[in-house]
Amino acid sequence: MPEDDFDIQGFARDINELLILSALRSEPKHGYQIVLDIENESNGLFRFRHGTLYPILHRLEKEGLIRGTWSKDVGRRKKVYSLTGKGRRHLSGETGRVEDVVSRLVRVLRGPDQAPA
Repeated sequence: MPEDDFDIQGFARDINELLILSALRSEPKHGYQIVLDIENESNGLFRFRHGTLYPILHRLEKEGLIRGTWSKDVGRRKKVYSLTGKGRRHLSGETGRVEDVVSRLVRVLRGPDQAPA
């Protein structure tokens, strides 16, 4: 990835999207379960604020990375999201990009005199 193409704010947004896609990797889930799974998997490091999750879900659905279907659960409708094939491929490719960015960041933070861990 060329250095002049990197956008730190965009990277932060992309991380949120990738966390959601990752949460849907194993099975379809409704929004609240997605949030709980991400918080549990990250030991509370990644949390979605109120009003953050659903705009991202709508964008991912519009891009064809996830699919939402309405289900009725004990008299209450819930939208359940599942990962599409396109979403699975996107998650796989972007995971490599995140690994590259994080390794470059760690290298910069350690400086040239420190050996890698």
